[in-house]
Amino acid sequence: MEEVPGWLETLAKRVAGTPVPSMLRPPASGGRSAAVLLLFGEGPLGPDVLLIQRSSNGRTHAGQPAFPGGGVDPEDDGPIAAALREAVEETGLDPTGVRVVGTMPELYVSHSDNRVTPVLAWWHTPCVVHAASPDEVESVERVPIRELVDPANRIRLRHPRGHSGPAFRVRGLLVWGFTAGVLDTVLGRSGFELPWDHSRIEDIPPDVLNLASR
Repeated sequence: MEEVPGWLETLAKRVAGTPVPSMLRPPASGGRSAAVLLLFGEGPLGPDVLLIQRSSNGRTHAGQPAFPGGGVDPEDDGPIAAALREAVEETGLDPTGVRVVGTMPELYVSHSDNRVTPVLAWWHTPCVVHAASPDEVESVERVPIRELVDPANRIRLRHPRGHSGPAFRVRGLLVWGFTAGVLDTVLGRSGFELPWDHSRIEDIPPDVLNLASR
């Protein structure tokens, strides 16, 4: 089904002008251009989104669940092309089965000095995906939105520095940080979000924090 569902078209319009929190605003100059792919499809349990588990041997964001993506290379025709290329390299995705529906404002990830453009797309013709780049990706998972919005799977994680942010426990993954923040924003504007207990705050597990701080 190549036609983009109405909920996704509406979502793309809503997030196109999403205000960027001060801590994620890109600096006036500097930073590497990057992009991630928020790939939505229709699975056995309804709408879902594609996530990867980054390799624990990676140099940055090691071991973290994430959207497929990476830096914009000189030969890429901008962030959209980069997001698709990276998804192909990391998951074996067939890009002919994907239709891009929009982008979100650029977000700055200070830890990796990346200026990241989230790209929203519809997976109208799904294909088999896998960890196509084992050095970078440990696993690939299609996560149903119904599981992401389940209040039982939602918490806030507290960093040792004191600040906290949204997180998800789904499919054996602990999704937090930048990826969880984008998901939280997207779900809040999707019409799928359910009320959940924002007072459920836990500390980031030490092993997770140690990997991420590399």
